[in-house]
Amino acid sequence: MTALTDFPITQKWPAQHPERIQLYSLPTPNGVKVSIMLEETGLSYEPHLVRFDANDQMSPEFVSLNPNNKIPAIIDPNGPNGTPLPLFESGAILVYLAAKSGQLMPEDIAKRYETLQWLMFQMGGIGPMFGQVGFFNKFAGKEFEDKRPRARYVAESKRLLTVLDRQLDEREWIIGDEYTIADISIFPWVRNLVGFYEARELVDFHEFKNVERALDAFLQRPAVIRGLDIPKRG
Repeated sequence: MTALTDFPITQKWPAQHPERIQLYSLPTPNGVKVSIMLEETGLSYEPHLVRFDANDQMSPEFVSLNPNNKIPAIIDPNGPNGTPLPLFESGAILVYLAAKSGQLMPEDIAKRYETLQWLMFQMGGIGPMFGQVGFFNKFAGKEFEDKRPRARYVAESKRLLTVLDRQLDEREWIIGDEYTIADISIFPWVRNLVGFYEARELVDFHEFKNVERALDAFLQRPAVIRGLDIPKRG
């Protein structure tokens, strides 16, 4: 596809600013990773709200962009070689935007791979495990009489928080003094765990002082404050 209008998703969410990166998302932990990244880098973008209550993510237009029918997804109309680039999976999008902007990814090769390993730590561990805690603590899973599944995911979430707390000992951010896509990937999930999922006491969050300190610093960043509310819910 050589033009933004060639993408079927633009029929459901028309672009008012076709020269900008098109963001299709919702303010969930995975969704705000990308809106925060875009706010931090200053890249020009246009957000579109994908409503779960309307099953927008299951629509043919959205699935044409992301066959996995999950948010977020983007189209960069000025991708590599000047042609539009569609992308889904929040981790892949963060890596792409870091490369495009030249920001939030260390220039040092060793540090770059260290950043990527913590990005994958979030994608493979923190996201899935914290999400299961949310299901069993706040949503339909809380009605299950058998509490062993919840206990299993709570224990694993506490283990992951312990790993993260050790990494943040004597470090300002996950990689060190440098704020990176690793932080942007991880801290929206920590925020959701202790906030929206109402699991602060369940996981004994007070025990993880370094994580708590870094989360507070993350939530004070102006780009984070803005990004957590993008796209605005209708």
